[in-house]
Amino acid sequence: MTSTVASSESNQSMPGAAKRFRIIAIAEAFSWLGLLIGMAFKYGPPDNAIGVEIFGPIHGGVFLLYLLAALLCIRPLKWGFWTTAIALAAAFPPFFTLLFEMWALRTGRLGVPPRNSI
Repeated sequence: MTSTVASSESNQSMPGAAKRFRIIAIAEAFSWLGLLIGMAFKYGPPDNAIGVEIFGPIHGGVFLLYLLAALLCIRPLKWGFWTTAIALAAAFPPFFTLLFEMWALRTGRLGVPPRNSI
């Protein structure tokens, strides 16, 4: 219960750019999931491209939003070159936006104090 309270407290003090970045990073990972499921249906036994036709454009849009959100975090969150480069590179492999978001939160790069590993 303490971690939930701490999490909600840190979210309240988190800068707006960081909140938007976290939401978009999570959405980008879910859009990857939808696209991968769609690809399984397209290239698998069902041979149905509807999943790719639906999730392809959704993922493309969220992907671009993620890149924009990462760029918009540079100044307010004081990201250096390497943090920005890693954030942008995380957009390409599936689910790496989640890994980057967790790392950035844990190391204090989202505008809240670094979290201790438990």
